[in-house]
Formats: sequence, structure tokens, C-alpha cells
Amino acid sequence: MNIYIDFDDCLCETAKHFSILVKDLFGLNVPYEDIRYFNLQKTFALTDEQYEEMMIKAHSPEVLLSYDETPGAVETVNGWIDEGHNVSIITGRPFSAYEASREWLDRHGLERVRLYCLNKYGRDSFIKNSDFSLEIEDYYKMHFDYAIEDSPAAFRFFEHLPDLKVMVIDRPWNQGCEFPGENYFRCYDWDTIRRSLPQGSKINDREESDNGNGL
Repeated sequence: MNIYIDFDDCLCETAKHFSILVKDLFGLNVPYEDIRYFNLQKTFALTDEQYEEMMIKAHSPEVLLSYDETPGAVETVNGWIDEGHNVSIITGRPFSAYEASREWLDRHGLERVRLYCLNKYGRDSFIKNSDFSLEIEDYYKMHFDYAIEDSPAAFRFFEHLPDLKVMVIDRPWNQGCEFPGENYFRCYDWDTIRRSLPQGSKINDREESDNGNGL
């Protein structure tokens, strides 16, 4: 099987760190549980200047490397790889964050996963002229059987895969959203995600080819 995994708030606890960061930077007290919008500028009621400052700080190497693992993520992902599945991390982080993101994965025992930076959210405004390592047209050539996501804003990137099963990690900002179809499933932790995928399946040549390994 080919498995898509988002990085922030799927593999690591990014939003919990943002809650601390806005308090340190601007004195704003917004607990993680009150982050009701994926749009963080709206969630924290930030000016354009404050939002840019926060995002630049949050994407600095020292901050990216400080994010805590989401419990159970690493063990589950490595178990899939051991079974022979292809795992790709498709993050909306700009390519300027690639090196620190790759180091975070390696430090946490995920050396075998592929990492791609895809411009999911048009976030090149806070880091001017951002580059991304995966172009949209190349992403759409990739095939996935399962996806792990937290952001309703990313669901549009799954519309071309009608058979894809999307495991949505339960987060405060997605609790009120409507899922696009019956192939979307809310999961409260990585143990639920692990149990939702078939066990013991092996990849085959078609899956490896469809995953776009030649990109």
C-alpha cells in the first residue's frame, strides 16, 4: 500500500507549540483546546505583521526540531514500513524547512520515510518567494491508498483519488467540519489509525510505480 501522511499535528504536536509561542511573542493566552480554526491568524486574532512574525519563528530550525512526537506515530509508521508499505510525508511546510524537518524525522527514527514539501496552503507570504520540492502536477501523478490528515483545507488534494481512505486525526479545528465522503474516518489516536489499516499486506510493483518514486 501507498500511504500519505501529513507532518504537522499528525506526526508532531505543532499546534500545542503554537499556543505557547503566541503567548511568548504577544502575550496572548489561547489554550490548545481553543484552537478552533485551521487559519491560525484567525484563531489567535493576529495582525498581518504578527502572523508573519509567528510563522517565521515557527519555521526556524530550532523550533521545528523542538516539536514533540504525536504519541504512537513513529511506532505505527515504522511498523508499516517493516510490512513493506510505501510511506510518504506530504507537508505544507516550505522547502526552506526541509532540512530541519528531515532531521526531525531522522532523530525520531523515521529515516526510511520520504519527505515532500507541497504548497498546500499558499503560505509563501511569510517566507518570501518560497520554494517547494513537489509540484502540484507531480503530486497528482502519485497514487495513495490511505491518507492521514488533520486539516480540512487539505481535503481538496484527495478529490482525484476516489478509492482513497482518509484517516482524519481528531483535532479541535476539525471537530465541526463535514467530511466530503464516506471514505473519511475520524481517528482519535494512532492506535485507532493502526487498527484501521489492513495488517500484513505487502506492496506490489504497481503500487511502487504509482507512488511516483521517479519524481
